[in-house]
Amino acid sequence: MVDMKKIALFAAGTLFGSAGFKLLSSSDAKKVYTQTTAAVLRMKDCTMETVSKVQEQAGDILEDAKAINEARAAKAEAEVIEDTAEAAAAETNE
Repeated sequence: MVDMKKIALFAAGTLFGSAGFKLLSSSDAKKVYTQTTAAVLRMKDCTMETVSKVQEQAGDILEDAKAINEARAAKAEAEVIEDTAEAAAAETNE
């Protein structure tokens, strides 16, 4: 009884497997695969455009941040020079 059940399950699995392979290799299935692949390629192109835009914006942000830091450094250096000049003037007045 158990052997017949195993044989029946094996036969059913083989039958469904064969039908599945035929279904997957049909011309209708090929059309679906082609349409799906085309959609994936369109999605890839769209994603790559978005990535390029983000990279460009990140480059702009980096350049702006560097300019801000350079301006702050120049301002801090000018304040140090001013403080040094004031200290030197105070020492000469004493």
